[in-house]
Amino acid sequence: MADRLTQLQDAIDNQLTLMYASINYIKTRHPYGEIPGQPSQAPPPAPLPAPALAPPPHGLTNGDASALEPNGPAHSAPAAPAAPIREQPLEQRDSSPPPERPDAFNAALHELARDLVLQEQQIELLINSLPGLGNSEVSQELRMRELETELREVEVARAGAEEERERMVDALGELLAGTRRVH
Repeated sequence: MADRLTQLQDAIDNQLTLMYASINYIKTRHPYGEIPGQPSQAPPPAPLPAPALAPPPHGLTNGDASALEPNGPAHSAPAAPAAPIREQPLEQRDSSPPPERPDAFNAALHELARDLVLQEQQIELLINSLPGLGNSEVSQELRMRELETELREVEVARAGAEEERERMVDALGELLAGTRRVH
């Protein structure tokens, strides 16, 4: 797990990404407003997706009927596309996506706003968990000196334990060398 500052940096990066995505969504998918007395500039509304008539038989993928035949396809002819491909006019291919319906757009705005608020709350939580908030610089320096002193004491104790371990290893070696093997 990363330290708190890295987590905070990642959370801020996520917040900025969410903000950019939200602004981009609003810019590209907003419904056109109606101005009284002016002709509408809005493109025709996007058709609603057609409901599926029947679920495909199990095992079929992408219109591949060879899955129904137990020994594979009977011939090597390519499968025909499910729907004819219509060429779009050049100006429609390069344009932005069609505007959302107002109800879908508002629902998406609420979801984006909720995500932004949750991310902001996570950032606040990370900021509040950072050490040093509410402590003066003097008290932080005092605490660092205390920790340095404690570290020196622990280091002295570790060095003593290391010397004792070396003595024990030497004593064990002498003991083993002094013993005879019994047949």
